[in-house]
Amino acid sequence: MTQEAGAVRRGRRSGGGAARRAERTATRSEFSRFITRNVPDFEILNAEALEIIEANAETVLQEVGVNFVDNPAALALWKDAGADIDGERVRIPRGLARQLCATAPSTFTQHARNPERNVEIGGRNLVLAPVYGPPFVRDQAGGRRYATIEDFRNFVKLGQMSKWLHHSGGTVCEPTDVAVNKRHLDMLQAHMTLSDKPYMGSVTLPERAEDSIEMSRILFGSEFVDQHTVMTSLVNINSPLTFDSVMMGALEAYARANQAAIISPFIVGGAMAPVTVAGTLTQVLAEVMAGVAYSQLIRKGAPVVFGAFVTSIDMNSGAPTFGTPEAAQITLGAGQLARRLGLPYRSAGSFCGSKLPDAQAAYETANSLNIGLLSGVNFMLHACGWLEGGLVSCYEKYVMDADQLGVLHKLAAGVDISANGQGMDAIREVGPGGHFLGCAHTQDNYKDAFWRSGLLDYKPFETWEEEGARDTATLAAQKVQKMLGEYQAPAIDPGIAEALDDYVARKKAAVPDAFV
Repeated sequence: MTQEAGAVRRGRRSGGGAARRAERTATRSEFSRFITRNVPDFEILNAEALEIIEANAETVLQEVGVNFVDNPAALALWKDAGADIDGERVRIPRGLARQLCATAPSTFTQHARNPERNVEIGGRNLVLAPVYGPPFVRDQAGGRRYATIEDFRNFVKLGQMSKWLHHSGGTVCEPTDVAVNKRHLDMLQAHMTLSDKPYMGSVTLPERAEDSIEMSRILFGSEFVDQHTVMTSLVNINSPLTFDSVMMGALEAYARANQAAIISPFIVGGAMAPVTVAGTLTQVLAEVMAGVAYSQLIRKGAPVVFGAFVTSIDMNSGAPTFGTPEAAQITLGAGQLARRLGLPYRSAGSFCGSKLPDAQAAYETANSLNIGLLSGVNFMLHACGWLEGGLVSCYEKYVMDADQLGVLHKLAAGVDISANGQGMDAIREVGPGGHFLGCAHTQDNYKDAFWRSGLLDYKPFETWEEEGARDTATLAAQKVQKMLGEYQAPAIDPGIAEALDDYVARKKAAVPDAFV
């Protein structure tokens, strides 16, 4: 944190001694810093393939164009920038979108209310955030059901306590027991008070994005928010090649306020994009360039992320499929295109189509998580908790996935080739026919030598059987209850908490409930 930022933060309204006492007595949950990769990215496309896809994307923008629907102001901005406007169709001359994209930052800091939890998005970094958007939740005790605000708060608490997660996320589930026009207020307040990790803003209407900005000004201070990025938001493109006024209105609000947006095509291959990898990559690149360019027309230098949510389709049932080789190829290729465009990259996650946290879920999730690491993803939304094609936030899978995110941390660290890493002293000490359990090098390193799961069972069969022969989902259900039972909210300035309460109460009282 810069001295200027620190001065702004220290200048906020203070609760005095009460706030300091709360901070001293609060339980601090263990957490790991965002990942910085010390391993190379896997590049699936050669130079010729990249050039072909980039040229084709420019052709799409110039000849086919994109639609900006119900948004005359956007059409006017594009016209002033040099695009050809035909009704709601915007045709962008070759090279113009890429030129506009060049003003977006290649990296940016998202600040958390606890500065120790700040994240750097871009470069060699990987930030992990939980599942986003499901209307349903599942747990062993209650099965599959509509999500409530209590579920939402529980997931925020689990995220706060999960060591390997760097970000609190956004709509970790959709609380259906709160009015549609008011639930964003409760969700944001939960992220702001129950966690001190970074969070995401609302995008379901432009005015809800404005509420997110106003609440962030209460939390961080207006001057700080005006000068720093404290939110990331998810702006989905209506593929193919359509930018609706709701999402663009949210993007406009965040860009004006210098808050980050993930510009992310929503691709189901074969339905919303071509069935081929190269064809889908062409469309993804064209849509992202148009969206990022538009953000820069709103405010030059506004932080944005190149997003790619990609899945294929089961041609027999029409259902989306996850963890497939085609999705992996697109994720890898999009990473190369994002780096060539000079933008942070969002993709991958704990994707699966399974109805339960079972073997199918594990296979598909592992495929997607590992490809995310190899493809150079900088911001991984849906990193834990995703089930049933994104319809369900699952408690057990949340902690199962969050545990496995530790593997990504370990893999990304690369191989230690220091004197200690080489282990020559150990080899000399033990010599032929010995064992390494008691040697000095092992004693010095055993605590951190190997990544250890905080969930999986490695006990002997007899012990496992005596303890109830529990499967992984059962172990996860027990861990969920343990974590929620031990949760303590991070300290927050009482004056800020009161101001957030007042804002939410006033906004809710101002309009009647609406459930559509």
